[in-house]
Parts: sequence; C-alpha cells; structure tokens
Amino acid sequence: MTQPRIVAIDMDGTLIDPSGSIPDEFWPLLDRALAAGMIIAPASGRQLATLQHMFERNEPDTFIAENGAVVWHKGDIVSTKPMPDAVVQRVLEALPAAPFRATAVLCKPEISYTERGISPDIEAEVDKYYLANVHTDSLLDEAIAAPDDTVKIALFIESDAERDALPWLREIAPELNAVVSSQHWLDLMNPGAHKGAALEALASALGVDISQTAAIGDYLNDYEMLQAAGHAVAMGNAHPSLKEIADEIAPTNAEQGALRIIGSWL
Repeated sequence: MTQPRIVAIDMDGTLIDPSGSIPDEFWPLLDRALAAGMIIAPASGRQLATLQHMFERNEPDTFIAENGAVVWHKGDIVSTKPMPDAVVQRVLEALPAAPFRATAVLCKPEISYTERGISPDIEAEVDKYYLANVHTDSLLDEAIAAPDDTVKIALFIESDAERDALPWLREIAPELNAVVSSQHWLDLMNPGAHKGAALEALASALGVDISQTAAIGDYLNDYEMLQAAGHAVAMGNAHPSLKEIADEIAPTNAEQGALRIIGSWL
C-alpha cells in the first residue's frame, strides 16, 4: 500500500508488546509519521484519559477511545455514541443474577465509575484501562443522574468472556453491540459504536477518503475497523477471524510487527 493518510492502530496485542509496554522504537516512528502528514490514531477499549496519559511523552492529535464510542481530535471530542438509558438500566439491574462473576465499569466520554468494594486485583486491572475512574455506591444511580451520556458498559469477566458472558448478554440486551476485547473483558455499546464506525467518522471529519486509511489490529473488537479501512492489517498473533479479512498479515507484537508495517509505508 502507498502511504495512508490515517492509520488506526489497536493497542493491546498490536502496538503494545507482550511486556505491556509501548516499544521505545515507536516514538521516533511517530515523529516520522507526523512529519510525513500521516495521522496515527491509537484505537482502544481504554478511556480517553488513559490513552492521553499513555502517550504524554509525545501525544498524537487523534485518539479512538472506548472501542470507538469516543473519537478525539486536536483537543475536541468529534464523535460519541451514547447508549439508550433504558438498556443501560436493564443491564445493570440484571448483572447481579448473571451466571458468571463480573465487575462493571460505567463509561462516560471522559470519566468512568466502578462500585466500591471490588477486590484489589480487579481494581488493578480496571486501573490499567480507566485512569479517570471514580468509586461510587451505585452504578445505576450514576447512570440515571446523567442520562444519555453512557457510552459503554465494560465488564471484567472472571472466567472466559466469549464463552460464558457473551451469549447471556446477547439475550439480556440484544439491541446492544457486545464486543469481546480480550479473554476477560467484554464491552457493551450502542449498536452503531465500534472502531470501524469511529474510523469512518474520523475520516469524514477530516475530509479523508476511507480508501486512504489503514487499520492494524489483533482481536475481535478490531474486526469492524479492519473491515472499514482501505487497507486491513492483522497481526501475526491475531484472532483467526481477523486474519480471514486482512489484506496483509504483520509479524507479531513481540516482533514489533505494527511498527514494521508503518515503517514500510514511510
């Protein structure tokens, strides 16, 4: 592919290496990309504040946060996809009776909430993705207090998210987009909210034809993003479903495959 104008790049399993870090080699590559007029858009299930903190060493102009439910560009949120309040309340009311153990994170565009009393281990897992997180007595009360403002309910599933939680949640809230983002994390969002729609909204806002975009990812929450992009790259360590639709297979994240692909475009 010739140099794309926008590159949406997933974080975990893609840009981030197996030790959980952004490789040092990424920062000079980001400088080269920006100098060449390429927009690098980190795309993650993480909240906006967490992404901004992760890139404070050299912040890009653009972030796709909350698995596509929030798009930020040059200081402004240019797109959000809130969830219907009635469905948010239904899910929160049903979760205590779920046939699996889960911790819920109620996500607003720039802040998130968890209920007090979660275990230290799970709190540490939540903190990795939700830097601007507030403890509250009731997620349901927080949802009702600010209607039409919930962009995502993230669930940390103590067992297997795809096997144990996904079928049940599709029955409880079939009108929502349920996305498995890792073995233990599952996100519920507006059906129009996913990384693919976010990439399309970003390209439209910037006047870039979608054919001039690229996407790099590894897991099921990247599927629509790879479908939408002009050029789709699946990591060598990607879920088989992504490899089936990819235009190109990169080396694994342990081999800095995403960096090697971006470097080839430059």
